[in-house]
Amino acid sequence: MAESTDTPDRRAGATGRQLQVETHGLDVIADAERKGTPRTLFWPWFGANVSVLGLSYGAFALGFGTSFWQSLAAGVIGIVVSFLLCGFVAVAGKRGSAPTMVLSRAAYGVRGNRLPSVISWVLTVGWETVLCALATMATATVFDRLGWGGGTGTKVVALVLVGALTVVGGVMGFDLIMRLQTVITVVTGVLTVVYIALVADHIHWSTVSAVPAGSTQDFIGALVFMMTGFGLGWVNAAADYSRYLPRSSAGRGVIGWTTFGASLAPLLLLVFGLLLAGSSAKLSAGIAADPIGALTTILPTWFLVPFAVVAVLGLVGGAVLDIYSSGLALLSAGIKIPRYVAAFVDGVLMIAGSIYIVFFADDFLGQFMGFLTTLGVPIAAWCGIMLADLALRRRDYDEGDLYRPTGRYGDVPPVPLLVTVAATALGWGLVTNSAAGWLDWQGYLLDPFGLGGKSGSWAYANLGVLAALVLGFLGTLALSRTRVRAQEAQAPSPRDAGAAV
Repeated sequence: MAESTDTPDRRAGATGRQLQVETHGLDVIADAERKGTPRTLFWPWFGANVSVLGLSYGAFALGFGTSFWQSLAAGVIGIVVSFLLCGFVAVAGKRGSAPTMVLSRAAYGVRGNRLPSVISWVLTVGWETVLCALATMATATVFDRLGWGGGTGTKVVALVLVGALTVVGGVMGFDLIMRLQTVITVVTGVLTVVYIALVADHIHWSTVSAVPAGSTQDFIGALVFMMTGFGLGWVNAAADYSRYLPRSSAGRGVIGWTTFGASLAPLLLLVFGLLLAGSSAKLSAGIAADPIGALTTILPTWFLVPFAVVAVLGLVGGAVLDIYSSGLALLSAGIKIPRYVAAFVDGVLMIAGSIYIVFFADDFLGQFMGFLTTLGVPIAAWCGIMLADLALRRRDYDEGDLYRPTGRYGDVPPVPLLVTVAATALGWGLVTNSAAGWLDWQGYLLDPFGLGGKSGSWAYANLGVLAALVLGFLGTLALSRTRVRAQEAQAPSPRDAGAAV
């Protein structure tokens, strides 16, 4: 593995210089500023996914009507495969030195890429809102159990603190995020192990093993939910951190450390979450209403405060990465403001959405599943297109042309946009969200395709996410090969040629 080409001062600054607001936005990271090795990707990805929310996914999976072993298989496959997709996209970062939604311009055109950028922005803002709200509700539940008051006042204070920590991390940028994620990884990792040790006696294998098996459709539904809840929720931001690696970094290392770092904690937490939820129907039902707070009901009182720390830090770790990437997506959508201002704007929206979830929404799980599945379809389509475009390329990106509508990547090429629209239309026609009334228009293809309609056995398998991913990938391989070859046949363009977006 090649060593970083950073100067000694730069390398020392990565760990020891005074923190300052990151000035990089959508611009290319210069070679002199690229540092580290693929191994460093472990920390942000592990820290963002070590949240105790992973325990709750055990109850979510069993909610599809699957047995322990079916849920475990769906979780393992869904987590690893979806984060492997993140690893592949992360390779584009070290090849192009730009944020994920800028690299996507190679496939979509410079301004045609604004469509997936808007979708990416909505998804990341939605995720950071959910994580902020969960941290707030978990804090209130802990305070209520301790007798310190878990009412409106506690929720307001918790929301302010969680929101402030998340926004500060997103505004400050890369260096603070890398330091913060390292701390979160260590603290939450240790405290999560303690949590598991304290509640292990609540596991009853005889009860877990008696959970009846579900159908093939139930298994596929759980599998797709795991994919959308984990890797497909991150894939649109996967290159935002690998872009800081030296260009000579090994692609296999980027893929491996991204996948390993992101998957490790969710896999371990899922297993234990399945055992806990399968042992208690009451706990499983409680998680649907308050995914984090319900986990405190089986804890001894003395560990409630440490649990609050691990819960909040784990959720903040994910929210910080989301708010950083949502700001970049907002800029890529065409908004002309500094990156740190975009992150702050997204933070305001995050807090507003969290207020709705915490104080007004009465069905968290139903709305959450509806949100994941609905946006999971177009993101899956984008992911398929992005991966196929990356597979077709034999050369690094022409970084200057990523910013010029007159460059080799074009302005608004119709093929990728049409493939995205077609894949999304197909996908939405094959998913349903009965718990979210505002999404009851979906599933319009289940009956014409002979899958039993919206009340049939395939209604909740969420085949649309997989269909959108496959159609996006195969459609791009078939229709964009000639376009990519023509692009790569052109001579490199001068960095300052033409008009940039």
